[in-house]
Amino acid sequence: MVSSLAHPHGLIGLGILLLSIMWIAVASAEHVRIGRAAGFMQVCHGKGGPLRRTAPGDTVIYYSPSETFRGKDRLQAFTAIGIITDRSPYQAEMFPGFVPWRRDVDWRPTAEVPIRPLLGQLAFTRSGNWGDQLRFGLFPIEPEDSALIAASMQDDG
Repeated sequence: MVSSLAHPHGLIGLGILLLSIMWIAVASAEHVRIGRAAGFMQVCHGKGGPLRRTAPGDTVIYYSPSETFRGKDRLQAFTAIGIITDRSPYQAEMFPGFVPWRRDVDWRPTAEVPIRPLLGQLAFTRSGNWGDQLRFGLFPIEPEDSALIAASMQDDG
């Protein structure tokens, strides 16, 4: 059986537009789950600049190096996939003194999956120091990489 997510040019089963930009965002799994539950994303400790590079219809895939923020509990997994909605980036107070920038996302039902089985198959992991780009917090990837990640994350439950 061929997954609807394994289409060679995108994530048809997830309703992802082929002309959109595909992004990897980086955050701890606990932070990704907070955003997923409330329908938003944040990157780079709440900075607005990176979010302004994104647009409605773009795909965001979260990679979580750890389970907890600043944690030593290594996870190294893709933890969410969604489509950025029409709303522009905005600020929202999380707690007094911290008002990060956010962008609304329509999160798709997916399972969390480790990156290790995909290493070498993804264009952005083919260099020996592929992890360096994760420090940027948000970077574009090839549509083929998005399709491969989405196929591995498909939630059959």
